[in-house]
Amino acid sequence: MPPMTTPPVPRDHLVRWLDEYLRTSAFRDKSLNGLQIEGREDIRRVAVAVDASLRTIEEAADSGADLLVTHHGLFWGQPLALTGPHRRRVKAALDAGLNLYVSHLPLDAHPEVGNNAVLAQALSLQDVEPFGLVGLRGELPIPMTLQDLADRLQKLTGEICLVHGGGPGEVRRVGLTSGSGAGEIPEAARAGLDTFITGEPEHRYFHDSFEYGINAVFAGHYETETFGVRALATKLEDTFGLPWQFIHVPTGL
Repeated sequence: MPPMTTPPVPRDHLVRWLDEYLRTSAFRDKSLNGLQIEGREDIRRVAVAVDASLRTIEEAADSGADLLVTHHGLFWGQPLALTGPHRRRVKAALDAGLNLYVSHLPLDAHPEVGNNAVLAQALSLQDVEPFGLVGLRGELPIPMTLQDLADRLQKLTGEICLVHGGGPGEVRRVGLTSGSGAGEIPEAARAGLDTFITGEPEHRYFHDSFEYGINAVFAGHYETETFGVRALATKLEDTFGLPWQFIHVPTGL
């Protein structure tokens, strides 16, 4: 007998499912969340990535994907002329018949497959509750040193963490905001957290962790946002039987 193959999923059905599952319409976001580029009508294979760069789009097309899901898309609150690199990205997707679906804040905040939810689970945080716009806060099962926490994050992300030791050497109460959350350090301190984890540092917030008396661990904007797209891809596979692959194009930021 020939091997059984999973039937294709109609694009419009899958987009509706994604919109509902991710609660796309519930978020005010500069990103144009949802289907940004319409391609083939049937979805047989999925690729996921953090950024919708030209390289990502081309690698997704070469992999045979019908749908590319990214965290950072091509449209951010203003119209862009289809010229230069922006034109080449859009043209590459259209020429390949590749659908592009984008989920920015909805994927950061999702309680099951969100960047912060998956990272909180990986750190075994307990008593988890919302923090800030899309983040989470919780407690480590047992206290650990700040260096041990940074080492654990490095193993999870593959990124060497930048550590600002403005708080205690032993940590337990931890906040998370994936990506760019350095501006939430004062809020984390006021919430009684001893350590705040986010992606990338910003110069204007450099002194905040030391002056507010809280540790800050910067684990990489890109690396802290690989968790959500991979978890979402696994959910699509479990729900629809769609095979997938992660397109890894790290930025080092």
